[in-house]
Formats: sequence, C-alpha cells, structure tokens
Amino acid sequence: MNATTLIAGQPALTGAEAALDAQSALRFITCGSVDDGKSTLIGRLLVDSKSVLQDQLAGVQRSGETDLALLTDGLSAEREQGITIDVAWRYFATPGRKFIIGDAPGHEQYTRNMVTAASGADAAVVLVDATKLDWRNPALELLVQTRRHSLLVNLLRVPSIVFAVNKLDAVEDPALALRHIGGALQAFADAAGIAVRAIVPISALKGYNVVTAHPGWCGYEGLSLLDLLEQLPTTPAETTEAFAFPVQWVEKFASSADTSQGRRVFWGRVATGAVQPGQQVRVLPGGQTARVAQVLDHVRQPRPVLAGHSAGIVLDREVDISRGDWLLADDTGTDTEAGGAATAFETSRELSATVAWMDDEPLVAGRVYWALHGHRWVKAKVRRIVHRLDVNTLAEEDASQLEPNAIGHVEITLQEPLATLPYTRSRRLGALVLVDTASHKTSGALLVR
Repeated sequence: MNATTLIAGQPALTGAEAALDAQSALRFITCGSVDDGKSTLIGRLLVDSKSVLQDQLAGVQRSGETDLALLTDGLSAEREQGITIDVAWRYFATPGRKFIIGDAPGHEQYTRNMVTAASGADAAVVLVDATKLDWRNPALELLVQTRRHSLLVNLLRVPSIVFAVNKLDAVEDPALALRHIGGALQAFADAAGIAVRAIVPISALKGYNVVTAHPGWCGYEGLSLLDLLEQLPTTPAETTEAFAFPVQWVEKFASSADTSQGRRVFWGRVATGAVQPGQQVRVLPGGQTARVAQVLDHVRQPRPVLAGHSAGIVLDREVDISRGDWLLADDTGTDTEAGGAATAFETSRELSATVAWMDDEPLVAGRVYWALHGHRWVKAKVRRIVHRLDVNTLAEEDASQLEPNAIGHVEITLQEPLATLPYTRSRRLGALVLVDTASHKTSGALLVR
C-alpha cells in the first residue's frame, strides 16, 4: 500500500497554490468514536513537534508515565472521567506550516460539539481504533460513531478527510489489520460519496507514523500524518459567488480618520464574492438599494475586500440597516466595470434542507424554532420530515421524527424570506442553525439542499 493509491482522486496543488497554503494555518479536527485515541494523537503531535514546554509535560505525568491526552482534556470533568466533552483548540507550528487543532468529543451525547468544530474546519482526521474491530474479518463492520462522524464532516463539506487507523501496534498482525480496515473504510467512503485524502496507519501512543514516517510498517510506504497535513489545502474563499455581506455591527459615528464623511459604517465579514466602491447593493429584509461609496479593510484602510475577510462598508446614502441585515449584490443599475457582474440573489420562505439533529428532544413536524442565518434571526417551522438517513446502511427511511444525533431531510417554512444558496455551493449562505425558542439550546444544523 503506497501513497499513490492512498491519495486518489484529488487534484494536485500548483506551485503557487502550495506556497499560498503553506503560509496559511490549517484548521483541522480529530473525530471518531469514543476512546479511539483522539486526545492522545493531538498530544503526540504537540510533543513530537516540540510545541510543549517542559513544565506542561511535568503537569501531565501519571505514575511516572506521560498521559498525552491530558494536554488537551483541560476540563476537570474530562480529567475525572477520562473523556473529551468540549472541543479543545490547540495551536502549534512546524518549519513548514502553522496548525490549529480541534479535539472533538467522540461520545454520541456531545455530537453537537463535533459539528460546531467541523463547520469551520479545513480538514478532518477520523480516527479508527483497530483493537475495537474484528480486524481478521475482510468484511468487518465499522463502529456506528465512526460512520456518523464521517458522514457529518462530509455533509459539512470539510475539504479534506483523512482516516487514521490507530493502535495497530496492539494487534498481532498490523499489516493484515490495515488491509482489512482500510478496505472497509474505502468501501464505506465510496458508498457514501466521501472523497478520502488518505488512509494512514498510526500509533498515537508510541508515535509511529504520526510525526516521523516509519517506512514499511504495516506494509505502508506513504507519508506520516504530519507530513500529509502539511500538504493539505485550506478552504478556498467563496469569491466566485455574488457579493453577500451579513451586517454584524453598525458604527454610528465614523472616525474622523477615514473619509466616510460622517456616514455610518457597516462592519462584518464578507460571506461571498467581493466588495468595492461603485457596486449596487440591496438590503435584506428592507429591500432598499444603494451604491457602495467606500470600503474599509480590517485596519480601516480603503481598499476592495474579498470573501472571508472583514470589511467596513459605507453607502452613498443613509439607509435603515441594523445588525442581522444582509447587503446583497443587486443587478438593477449595476456597473459591471465596478465589479457588479454578479447575479442578484433570490429570496424564499421555503427551504429544503439536510438536518443534523443535536437536541435531546426529538424533532417532529410542526415545531417552531429560531433559525440563525449569518447574524439574522427568523422563526422557522418544520413543515415536513421527508426521511431519515440510516448511518449503517446509508438508506433513506420514512420517519415521523428525528431522534438525537440523527441525520435527515426536512422542509422548513420561514417567517421571513432569506437569501440562501445550496450548501454544496456555499458554506456561508447554505447553513443555518436551529435554536429552541424556550431553552435557547442549539437544536440542529440545517444545510440547504
């Protein structure tokens, strides 16, 4: 098994793309089933990349041994129970790249925390514990939570998904185990439509193939996990879509240091497209139109701003706009030379969406929730549950309700129209969060179909 067969179907980066990605921090998460070694893997990455101070190492000593998992499990409840509950973010760097790691919990009860972490990740490392599987069986069954987490990170459009087969040092025939487990993972990925970057054998506890490659171990001749992560691309900004901008904050009295002439500045992060002076925009929900008079970047310098970056926008006239409103590309009267060749957005009160249900209470038709889109809150009613996805067979089943941690297809009616795009086109405009109106708990993640 070599690196060429493991990393298949993925376009190679050009020299310029690779150089740009090397300058950008890779944000990735570790996920998978309970006790698959996610926290230990991150601890190993931190220690072997020399990103941990000696006093930190001394603080995670247990009976003379270093407990690597304690480097990420910081909550007292996590240390007492030996499990990960919340997402722990850690930062480290190698000579080739910077990394932001999210240690996501494996317990089914905390799936909502994993979904939150995956929604903004560039990559996901799904750990698989070889000792929990019938690795001698070529037709072995994967754990349910392994399948669920893999489906979720794929639904959330995490660009790069890597399977790391852990604890192979603890089985009698690691090469056979890797062959059978790798075959089961690839078969599942093919059936689910998951593009896998690589399947890498590791031992997080002993450090095999984590930072330093061990050629020939388990019959594997590919890259170590860290070498692979250094080559993965970051999530590209959605610059090819029409301009969309969720207003996060309104600066009522502009600084005298800029040239906004006392007009209000609307601050936020450009969701899609780009913004520059002269563009015609439409306000949602108000419907008013205006032209962009000035664009300020994050340090208040006047210049065009692309998707993924913060901007302050000054309009050519005073318009009633507040936090939660959207500024959208508008075709009417647009000067294409000013960057306005984008298509205007259509709004709708009816949505068909995939939902990852995370509430303890089942989802039933007829319930009303708050829906958050950008910074805008609207009431949303579940009109119909179309089907539920069986994570074991990948079959779509008829369902009258969705239980906690279920994945399904629903139809939603909104109190007010929203401008959305299919999630397959835009992670920013195609995602909504459902919140319980009484408890204010996050209930589900909606991905527009």
